[in-house]
Amino acid sequence: MESLNRMALELVDEAIDFADELAIEVHELDNGAVVLDFGVDAVGGVEAGLLLAEIQTGGLATVQVGVDDVAAAPLTHVETSTDHPAMALLCAQKAGWELAVDDFEGLGGGPARALVAEEEEFQRVGYRDASDFAVLAVESDALPTAATAEHVAERTGVPTSSVYLPTFSTASVTGSVNIAARASELAAFRLSELGYDPLDLLTVTGVAPVAPVAADEPSAMARTNDALAYGGRVHATVDADFDRFEEVASTAADDYGRPFADIFEEHGWDFHEVPVDVFAPAQVTIDVVGEGVRVVGRTDEDLLAESFGLEG
Repeated sequence: MESLNRMALELVDEAIDFADELAIEVHELDNGAVVLDFGVDAVGGVEAGLLLAEIQTGGLATVQVGVDDVAAAPLTHVETSTDHPAMALLCAQKAGWELAVDDFEGLGGGPARALVAEEEEFQRVGYRDASDFAVLAVESDALPTAATAEHVAERTGVPTSSVYLPTFSTASVTGSVNIAARASELAAFRLSELGYDPLDLLTVTGVAPVAPVAADEPSAMARTNDALAYGGRVHATVDADFDRFEEVASTAADDYGRPFADIFEEHGWDFHEVPVDVFAPAQVTIDVVGEGVRVVGRTDEDLLAESFGLEG
């Protein structure tokens, strides 16, 4: 398979070519790195969010938009489907790189992680990328600095001028769309964490509602996670049975039924202190080839209506 970063770069080039149409902004830093503002100071939008999700999966997923109901209200939903779940979702899309460089803080996801390949997922999948370019999608309420780009270059082993950092804030249209595209990734990650072989994942399709844009980053972080944990639905086709499928959905977590605003507040709004089992889709259908279909979990539209501020 071609390099994940190389495939992502082709989509980054597309974003640069259509920056005006996507309502994003492109900034070349003094050290040659390129920051793409998908929704920090730039407006961004639905199409920007969809393209960014494709970039994060290295072009190995189909990401599309539709409309479905939440508590009888029509809302935009995002569907992400891939026939390469281990590569697209775990080795690429997952937001697993915590960035803290001088005064800049952000959460990095995307193919650049595969150039470092220190997270457990890469050992489980047996993959490490080799590329002269690094594409790291950054979730932050500020644009990355030159020092941030240099840090990414050093960690990935590429020239600073070959670093591309598409960036978005959670409290943006792009952010709401992009995070809704992670239902599939959460299911794959949860299965992997439970001990399931990621290479036994054959296809994964997930859908989640796009949370209304919140007024600030903490509120947006809570709403977008509610969208996944209480509204995310996933269908996975797998090659082997497993005795812990019941734990894949968010309903298995002790905190299920509590809005994320309460969960995050309890843990001082430290993302990494929150129990990992709450980061899962609400409902998962698992099709074990030749052996049967199992459905676990359930959605909670009442909680979503309250979180989203839906008024009938």
